[in-house]
Amino acid sequence: MADSLADPWLTIIGIGEDGLAGLSEASRKALSAAETVFGGERHLALANVGSRGRAWPVPFDADIVLTCRGRPTAVLASGDPFWYGAGASLAQKLEAREWIAHPAPSTFSLAAARLGWRLESVACLGLHAAPFERLVPHLADGARIVCLVRDGKAAGDLAKWLCERGWGASTFWTLAALGGPREAIAEYRANSFAGDVTGNLIAVAIETRGGQGIPRSSGLADDLFTHDGQITKRPIRALALSALAPRVGERLWDIGAGSGSIAVEWALYGGTATAVEAREDRVANIRANAAAFGLAHRITVVTGQAPEALAALGAPDAVFIGGGLDRAMFDAVWSRLAPRTRLVAHSVTLETQALLAELHQQYGGELMRVEIAHAAPLGRYRSWEAARPVVQWSAVR
Repeated sequence: MADSLADPWLTIIGIGEDGLAGLSEASRKALSAAETVFGGERHLALANVGSRGRAWPVPFDADIVLTCRGRPTAVLASGDPFWYGAGASLAQKLEAREWIAHPAPSTFSLAAARLGWRLESVACLGLHAAPFERLVPHLADGARIVCLVRDGKAAGDLAKWLCERGWGASTFWTLAALGGPREAIAEYRANSFAGDVTGNLIAVAIETRGGQGIPRSSGLADDLFTHDGQITKRPIRALALSALAPRVGERLWDIGAGSGSIAVEWALYGGTATAVEAREDRVANIRANAAAFGLAHRITVVTGQAPEALAALGAPDAVFIGGGLDRAMFDAVWSRLAPRTRLVAHSVTLETQALLAELHQQYGGELMRVEIAHAAPLGRYRSWEAARPVVQWSAVR
């Protein structure tokens, strides 16, 4: 039995298509000493572990490895186990002294090496178990993207998805079995890819052409969102996001989310959001918008009324209240906030504006009234058509 105080019982090994020949001496030594070797059937065959091999269960469950705790055990994963692999799933269940890892070049590294791309400027995505919409934030003319996809059929589906969104002129490579004797690389245009790639595992590289990506500015066009008219309009949304000051990794509560446009733009900056909305039809719109922007994994939707719907939520870094604010809601929300949490509230009604003026006097921050008018026809001429004034109060707890 391995001495857990001095010698890790688990070795996480990255293996490539070249099998045992590509492993380091340390990887081969650990593999030879392991009583049990976990991995996909392809990995086990590449390593030739025989009866010691145990294929991953379907659906995947890393907990099965823990049944061997304390015994010499190895896990095989493709390339770098900590890049869309099992490495992190295992490490978070173990103490640092229990495991050691020997990574191999990742599929992304091999793809960049074959195509001559600077890997630091390439978007690397795992789409084998995620929707193609995850590409949306990365799509821009000339962008270089490497994706892991499930199989040859998925590569064809991805090419079709790109064409439907105006990116059919993109260069589209399929890269199969990289680093091994069966390596195969082929170049196409997305709109001419027939989807006839064989094999179970494949990577796709894309150099985008012809489409139009999402602007990298606050206040996206309203028509990019599904909504029923209940949406924080583009100029006001830009002001709200400026005050909310999103940062990568931070969490937002979007209360009375409507279409979820604030939550979507927050998540595009790299944060996560919880959108709270009472109406089921608007909840459906929020989910549709999160999916369309490839952000369903970053936006959680809660159906309910604040403050009751907030009871089970983790603490936020910022809060946006787009409507429905009253004193009871404010007191319930404010009392939940940690120091330095940012809060932004909007109002178009006199009653709530009076409350915001009172809160500004009590807690400070910034109180701002915004009036916007758009040019509109007036007979044979044009005139200004004013929108309802919006009052914004922003404060830090």
